[in-house]
Amino acid sequence: MTLALIAAQANNHVIGRGNLIPWKVDGEQQLFKSITMGGTLIMGRKTHNSIGRPLPGRRTIVVTRNDKLKFNGCSVCNSLETALNRAEAFDQPIFIAGGGELYRQAIGKVEEIHLTTIDIEVEGDIYFPEVPKDFKIIDQQHYSTNFNYTYQLLRRN
Repeated sequence: MTLALIAAQANNHVIGRGNLIPWKVDGEQQLFKSITMGGTLIMGRKTHNSIGRPLPGRRTIVVTRNDKLKFNGCSVCNSLETALNRAEAFDQPIFIAGGGELYRQAIGKVEEIHLTTIDIEVEGDIYFPEVPKDFKIIDQQHYSTNFNYTYQLLRRN
């Protein structure tokens, strides 16, 4: 079972502005879908709220400090550690899918990072953390659409 982060960032490492993704890039969401299909997604409450529903073909675990919240079709946990323990029981690849706080908590634990970098600079208030130096690029693909972007698969040495 693989534990990975999956994220899209602008050149300046912005991943969000408020509860919104500050871009709409042709094909980028399809790439996310193809990578995560059949896996378990762990995301924070704000990320889940921005999507608005569980994504088809994937289990969703929402991390929130509010134990009273419920989300249709999703499991709810009050910490990343609890969510990881629950996800391990499913024996599927696990993807940390945002937001910024979960990325910071998880980046030291993951084996892989699926990172898409959109060739733009945008204003925002949520950033992807610095990738640790012990990760190396295993695969890299460039895409030309309405905004050019580069997908990288990084793996911890």
